[in-house]
Amino acid sequence: MRAHIARTVAVLIPIALFTVGCGSEKAGGAGSTTPKDRAREVAAAWDGSRAAEVWRAGYYPLADVIQLPEHAFRNDGDKSAYAAENYVLDAELPPVSPKKGKVEWESGSSLSLPLMDARKAYDSVARGGNDGPHLTVTAVKLGKTTLVTSRGPATVPAWLFTLDGYDTPLKRVALEPSVLPGSPIEPLENTTDDLMELQQLVAVGRDGRTVTVLAGHGACDDGAGVRVRETAGSVVLSASILGATDGDCTAQLLFQKVTVKLKRELGDRVLLDAFTGAPVAQRRIPT
Repeated sequence: MRAHIARTVAVLIPIALFTVGCGSEKAGGAGSTTPKDRAREVAAAWDGSRAAEVWRAGYYPLADVIQLPEHAFRNDGDKSAYAAENYVLDAELPPVSPKKGKVEWESGSSLSLPLMDARKAYDSVARGGNDGPHLTVTAVKLGKTTLVTSRGPATVPAWLFTLDGYDTPLKRVALEPSVLPGSPIEPLENTTDDLMELQQLVAVGRDGRTVTVLAGHGACDDGAGVRVRETAGSVVLSASILGATDGDCTAQLLFQKVTVKLKRELGDRVLLDAFTGAPVAQRRIPT
């Protein structure tokens, strides 16, 4: 499967625990394996498993749960404030809200989950605290938004934060994801150039035919690549480093957005990381 790679990324994190381009070793875990064999093993472990049943019954966002206002951002200061999560609250947070919120899928199915209160939602967005540029919240109310989930597009409750200078609000989905099922296969132990852990799921296209992830690579290679293995029940992504060479290299981790195209829409198939053997991580890394 050809990966369409966006090479204009991004995020440079100078950490000393990541070194590439200095030779490779076979991946460990429950025995050594090639990347192709590993993807096959992960798919076989998940397809038809109890973990896959739990996944298909739950609510798992496949897009960022924080959605920007239209035409964001007005200037570099606002962009920096968002990246630093710097906000000033110039509004009252609603003190009471419903205890439950409902996920409503386009298929007609629904699921009721505990609703995140306004304070928790605001705190999850405004985690900064430095003296740099900030965004000012002037009003807060409960509303709805749509996003792609593990069961397709859905309408969900969201807290709407009006920002000074913007005509539409910043939206924060007001539901936590369902608890992830335990993986039926163990993660590998050792990273290699041929098989890396994916850093983060960025987004799934609304039509379900494209998947964008953050993949790591070093400073002395040609970037990150992602291979795809599709089955009836799962999509396994295998991240690797392209064009790595032997020799000394600075210990840096670069994050690169990689978009892959699927043969058919993702649907309710489980999106898996070949290295970890688990669903692709949802944690947020600034992109």
